[in-house]
Amino acid sequence: MDSDSSDRPARRTALIAAELHRYNIDIAALSETRLVLPTKDRLLKWVEATHSSGRAFLHGIGLAIRTSHLQRLPETPVAIDERLMTLRIPLAKGRYMTLLSVYAPTLTSDESSKDRFYDNLRSTLRTVPPEDKAALLSDFNARVGTNHLIWNGVIGKHGVSNVNSNGLRLLNLCSEFDLIINNTLFQQQNQFKTTWMHPRSKHWHLLDHVIVRRSERRDVHLTRAMRGAECWTDHRLVRASIQLNVRPPVRKQQPKKRMDVRACDDPLKVDLLRENIFAKLQSLPDTDPLVQRDTEALTAEWTDLSRCFMDAATASLGFSTKKHQD
Repeated sequence: MDSDSSDRPARRTALIAAELHRYNIDIAALSETRLVLPTKDRLLKWVEATHSSGRAFLHGIGLAIRTSHLQRLPETPVAIDERLMTLRIPLAKGRYMTLLSVYAPTLTSDESSKDRFYDNLRSTLRTVPPEDKAALLSDFNARVGTNHLIWNGVIGKHGVSNVNSNGLRLLNLCSEFDLIINNTLFQQQNQFKTTWMHPRSKHWHLLDHVIVRRSERRDVHLTRAMRGAECWTDHRLVRASIQLNVRPPVRKQQPKKRMDVRACDDPLKVDLLRENIFAKLQSLPDTDPLVQRDTEALTAEWTDLSRCFMDAATASLGFSTKKHQD
């Protein structure tokens, strides 16, 4: 049905798959789908949040994944609700990346639905492991403005238009979880930043965002709106070029403890050390030196003897506390 020789119009899913393939996009977050997607397409795998009965949600979110990447995903996407979905992707060196597909309530929605959505989003962000790389691919329906002095580290110097109430919610969320909105970091013409045109005023606004952790902002090389993409929507396609710099997780090393040998200058502590060593040695069982023993028995005796000396020294001398000379 979707072949070039067919007279029938292409399905929406096939049209979106062809556009994502044309723009060389590996993973795309879909918002406001409102349809049951096929399990497999010619170019991409579709995954959508649905009810247990199989009926699509009213709003609907989904992920379009390049088919060649499916075998690398050991976990399937997890739908939190009809507005939130997560996907954990394995990287190199035992690291992972957690993607969040987000569709926030519009500006005219009631405050209770907005509060419920942001509470769910906060709960989901708290479950993301801190060593994972994280990215939010989202239609937040939020304008974050241009005031980078107040929201330093949350938005860059290249924002668009003014902030609205949804934008304040998003800015507070990003500030709470050390996130940064990448759309505002790159100096481009507004036509490559804005993603939606108001139907009455005909003004263009930035509503769709790519958000990452503040410490990973260098992984995103460019985020821009693709004006030529035709995907049956009034929003422009936003593409982020990301090159992940993967490092092995940092392991916390236990500080090395050194015996305070300078305490041996105190005669009282030396006497205490002798008493403790004598008491510890009395607790060891007596052995006949004329009896030949194997290697395991000798190793066990030496372990017990060394433990006695270490316990006595620890109780008598203690450990040294090294302070920096400055």
